[in-house]
Amino acid sequence: MTFDAIGVAGTGLDTHRKWLDALSDNIANVNTATPAGQAPYREKFVVVREGVDSPGVYVDGVEESQAEGKRVYDPSHPYADAKGYVQYPNVDLGDQMSMLILAQRGYQANAAVVDRAKTLYESALQIGRGA
Repeated sequence: MTFDAIGVAGTGLDTHRKWLDALSDNIANVNTATPAGQAPYREKFVVVREGVDSPGVYVDGVEESQAEGKRVYDPSHPYADAKGYVQYPNVDLGDQMSMLILAQRGYQANAAVVDRAKTLYESALQIGRGA
């Protein structure tokens, strides 16, 4: 039972770490402009699935948003097109920061489960030794 808890929490740790990686990429590129004619940075989403043969959650992959980038009028920008517009990703910093908090808390919760299960296992070993 204890090892199951560690294993399930371990899959949660891995999933939340990959989610944090995707969010950090999104946040780092929130203001990345692209020249006209090039595709803007696309927001990344982690696709998660439930374990089939073993309990836990697993990352199925990372997908990119299909949302169009936003166009901002800034004729002085070096990437501005002939009409003075610059392409930016359609990534909302507020949304990313909210999801970052959720991902951090999920990671912390799974780490706490691993820590508590480890403590429980160590206590069971002590009882088994007759200490």
